[in-house]
Amino acid sequence: MLRLSRIHYPVTALGPGRRLGMWVQGCPLACRGCMSRDTWSPTGGSEVAIGELVAAWRDAIADDADGLTVSGGEPLAQPAAVSEFLTAAAEVRAAAGRELDILLYTGYELDELGRAESDVVGLADAVVTGRFDVARPTDLIWRGSANQRLVPLTELGRSRYGPYLDHVPDRAPMQFSVDDNDVRFVGVPRRGDLARLERAMVRRGVHLEGLTWRP
Repeated sequence: MLRLSRIHYPVTALGPGRRLGMWVQGCPLACRGCMSRDTWSPTGGSEVAIGELVAAWRDAIADDADGLTVSGGEPLAQPAAVSEFLTAAAEVRAAAGRELDILLYTGYELDELGRAESDVVGLADAVVTGRFDVARPTDLIWRGSANQRLVPLTELGRSRYGPYLDHVPDRAPMQFSVDDNDVRFVGVPRRGDLARLERAMVRRGVHLEGLTWRP
């Protein structure tokens, strides 16, 4: 079982192409200014069977997904469960017979990891490392602060992510999804983007409650 905050498909704002996105629940790092405070609590979200996640990955591949992005929360706070899922995901990918990459986000640096956490990272094709630092904004794609690094780990990772190591898009890629109760943002906004969005919505008579980027 993996404690998960949410899963979404397709994700187009956290890695190249159309992707299955998973947000693991629980983060001991609690970076100041994080936009996903709802993923911090280790008792939030819900327990999901690994088989259900593998089925979602198969469905995404059948719909011509290009890859898988695992974020959080902090995925390395649940190393055994994330390792079990990524191992199964790699087997499904191999059976698909085409290039599908796995991107992992972690707030830890690679030299901080123990063996279990390093084993999880070793199952990814690329990793974004480093704690979010609100005082060090960046315009680099898929990263929230200038200290964070995009590190390709495999031949596929180098091929797919190498062109993006220093890439600055005209606008930060963002997605929005709406259900009966929530508006969710997917992506890494630039500094001030969320405040500008909130002001724009207020001008249109829309008032947001329970914002995940506020204490």
